[in-house]
Amino acid sequence: MKSYFSIGELSKLQNISRQTLIYYDHIGLFSPAWVDPDNGYRYYSAAQLDSLDTILIMKRLGFSLEQIRDYMAGYTLQRSLQALREQMEAVDRQIRELELVRSRMAHRCGQLERSLAVKDRGEEVTVEDVQEQTVLLQKVDPPNTLDQVSLATKQCFVRAFREGLPVFYQSGAVLPLESLFRGDYTANSHVFLPIEGCAGAADVAVLPAGRCVCTHHIGDYPSIGRSYRRLLSYCKEHRLQLLSDAYELAINDYLSTGDQAEYITKIFLYIK
Repeated sequence: MKSYFSIGELSKLQNISRQTLIYYDHIGLFSPAWVDPDNGYRYYSAAQLDSLDTILIMKRLGFSLEQIRDYMAGYTLQRSLQALREQMEAVDRQIRELELVRSRMAHRCGQLERSLAVKDRGEEVTVEDVQEQTVLLQKVDPPNTLDQVSLATKQCFVRAFREGLPVFYQSGAVLPLESLFRGDYTANSHVFLPIEGCAGAADVAVLPAGRCVCTHHIGDYPSIGRSYRRLLSYCKEHRLQLLSDAYELAINDYLSTGDQAEYITKIFLYIK
């Protein structure tokens, strides 16, 4: 075996870029055995190959460069065992997080598939039994315009991500019953995010299971009034007594389409 390798030779041998080797030298993780003072060329000794192998393997195992540098400063059998156990715990946490993300993606795919059926059925009004749903609430600041609703939704997502709350990637809004009756169909009082569990936490509410009158609004949000008028006509015709504010749940929105004509919002109110 050769005694020394140039940076180009080592790059090819270990399948690692020259830029990465230079960076490793810069941060004090893996430096050349000798640098030619005349031309600055880097040379690595054959004895260093095991160290570079260790670095590359640890990197594949998910260790950060800082962790690897600290580890390489003085590792023993006991230190290796401790480092691997700690990394396994970190990997287990990542697996749990990825499983949660995957479940949210599967939930979202199911919603989008069902939205295609909604488009086929049109904007009919139905009476349904809804399941209990936990939501994270965010108050909409006055004057309760669509811009304020959008801002509150962003704030709700930021809080959920910051606190690591198990939200679904979906948003909704609450329209007070009095706003509905006076025809102010976009004056939402709150926005919400469906969330898994966390009942009893701050700003978390539980929408109970119950009987609801429902419809889907297809199209941009400012035109949602036509769907509310249709829903109110249905309730009057069938003598349904409204017991709650209106809950609006985005099925299709800006997260899934750039065409507002494809937006779908589910509206439901509890009835007696």
